[in-house]
Amino acid sequence: MLLPSKKDLKTVLDVFAVFQWSFSALLITTTVIAVNLYLVVFTPYWPVTVLILTWLAFDWKTPQRGGRRFTCVRHWRLWKHYSDYFPLKLLKTHDICPSRNYILVCHPHGLFAHGWFGHFATEASGFSKIFPGITPYILTLGAFFWMPFLREYVMSTGACSVSRSSIDFLLTHKGTGNMVIVVIGGLAECRYSLPGSSTLVLKNRSGFVRMALQHGVPLIPAYAFGETDLYDQHIFTPGGFVNRFQKWFQSMVHIYPCAFYGRGFTKNSWGLLPYSRPVTTIVGEPLPMPKIENPSQEIVAKYHTLYIDALRKLFDQHKTKFGISETQELEII
Repeated sequence: MLLPSKKDLKTVLDVFAVFQWSFSALLITTTVIAVNLYLVVFTPYWPVTVLILTWLAFDWKTPQRGGRRFTCVRHWRLWKHYSDYFPLKLLKTHDICPSRNYILVCHPHGLFAHGWFGHFATEASGFSKIFPGITPYILTLGAFFWMPFLREYVMSTGACSVSRSSIDFLLTHKGTGNMVIVVIGGLAECRYSLPGSSTLVLKNRSGFVRMALQHGVPLIPAYAFGETDLYDQHIFTPGGFVNRFQKWFQSMVHIYPCAFYGRGFTKNSWGLLPYSRPVTTIVGEPLPMPKIENPSQEIVAKYHTLYIDALRKLFDQHKTKFGISETQELEII
């Protein structure tokens, strides 16, 4: 019997690393609900569920107060396999001084923001070596912190809730050398996540600029080349029944249901795993921001424009290295 080669084992581990993260939320949520229902309905151990809910209530604000990271989790060997699957690569254009705090803004979101997670929630890309003295805090949906055990897993990577109070705390109560990392396009950008696309939802999203001005912290643009190439997406006929349903659903819950697909567990199969395509994130030059406690809308708009100009410059300087035409530009909507 032939034993699998080291290359085959490496491939299996890479696929497993991506699979476990992509579906961990569903698996943990389903397991927690099922186990607690069983304890309450079929056993006399319902106090266990009460204790879990009591702890959840007691610890509710932790995701807005810097979270609860575990350095050992960020250094798991598993994340190296996650990074190698694509592979992921993180590059900086300028050094970042640890005597200040920063807001790093990532684009595009893609469907699952794989690059954002791999680079900043783990050490797989060598973040601490590339940015010595800087502590990254990725901000994500508050819904991830509603479920016991899932919230612990998510927070262990350094994730916090994406809320005003969370950003205020990280920029004022944690000293210096903190990098708050946000993906501004969010779920609204999923519908534009198509191979070769460079469309960003940014025109009417200026809250991050206001926060940067209020705290006087620099904004850093970052662009993940290849993020939108990780999945294909079926586009339904505009105005058709399915398309109307997608728009209605988005208007109700602010999530656009996409008919996406990628690969399966084997290379040439069909499934919901991302394609094994490289994602390189370029971190640009910090854009200095003055400290203005109550910036007017005109001032926010001014610096929002400056930020978009800096992002366009970053995109244009590097796009041809990643197979993007010289004539293709960022589309800001």
